Amino acid sequence: MTSALLPNYARAPLAFVRGEGAWLVAEDGERYLDFGAGVAVNALGHAHPHLVAALTEQAGKVWHVSNLYQIPEGERLGRRFVEATFAEVAFFCNSGAEANEAAIKVARKYHAAGGHPERYRIVTFEGAFHGRTLATLAAGGQQKYIVGFGPKVDGFDQVPTGDFEALEAAIGPETAALMIEPIQGEGGVRVIPPADLRRLRETCDRHGLLLIMDEVQTGIGRTGKLFAHEWSGIAPDILSAAKGIGGGFPLGACLCTREAARGMIAGSHGSTFGGNPLAMAVGNAVLDVILSDGFLEHVAQTGLRLKQKLAALRDRHPRVIEDVRGEGLMIGLKLAVPNTEFAVSAREAHLLVIPAGDNVVRLIPPLIVTESDVDEAVRRLDAAAAGFEALRGAAE
Repeated sequence: MTSALLPNYARAPLAFVRGEGAWLVAEDGERYLDFGAGVAVNALGHAHPHLVAALTEQAGKVWHVSNLYQIPEGERLGRRFVEATFAEVAFFCNSGAEANEAAIKVARKYHAAGGHPERYRIVTFEGAFHGRTLATLAAGGQQKYIVGFGPKVDGFDQVPTGDFEALEAAIGPETAALMIEPIQGEGGVRVIPPADLRRLRETCDRHGLLLIMDEVQTGIGRTGKLFAHEWSGIAPDILSAAKGIGGGFPLGACLCTREAARGMIAGSHGSTFGGNPLAMAVGNAVLDVILSDGFLEHVAQTGLRLKQKLAALRDRHPRVIEDVRGEGLMIGLKLAVPNTEFAVSAREAHLLVIPAGDNVVRLIPPLIVTESDVDEAVRRLDAAAAGFEALRGAAE
């Protein structure tokens, strides 16, 4: 039967009916180890009891009231982010693209409120992915996502990561901000060195620019810190978050200093569903777990175990795996074989991984994975890699 859905996804012939922790169960009863986590969304795995309880309790009270009225759970969630980060104010929305749209508008409005509306351009970095709205597509700058959707939205200038000479040349009297992911996820799990992030902070301060961190994929504990930029010792002026922030419930956030948000007065931005009671209840439940004693240390330790085991796997299969990159539980395998084919082989071994740019597959499991989950994932990756070794051997 022809699907009634828009054919804009190349979905695998696989459907899941339930999940628990880091495992999913398909319609035929087969179990799959989930090291994709819904593209880094299911931060606490599947059917986490604390999240289920929070959503169920709130569902029996009120679902939606709109931002015409106060939402106490939203006030609480905002306060908790302020207490745990550089931020002084928060705006809640529904997705990463919306969070980045808000960040872009905050940066532009900051300069307009300061008497410089001409400062609207934002410098971004090659290989970035900031979303699929027209503005965030332009911010990412990747032609494969832009083609066919009309003229590229104006206001964004891309430079190579780490090329500070090109960055200085791109900064002009119309520049408002720099926008960067501390680890490029879709771009191939490319880690921006902490020293480079510190230099970007200095560059912004010297030119009077705002620094925007896109932490949609890297945030909410993914690297072993609440937000990945913390490893560098600097703070942005504006930060976007989503994915793991709702543990699977649609939720995004734009966090910023009060100074950066000086132009955001009543009526300057909004969202019908953003910050609704259901999302706020789940967001608070996620933070309950992420900020609990020892949780982030567990992520860092488990990520180190995974990375060490993957390094050994690379040594066993150098003709399949070229490099291991990433931080915490955001790891990329740079491959010498097609990444999409490798992802299929892993799936045939009942392990779910996510392809990315630069011929990489991402391992971005739920943050609650155990050591035994890690060991099992590496065993299944070993089987997938061995299959490619056998094919190459036969071809030779």
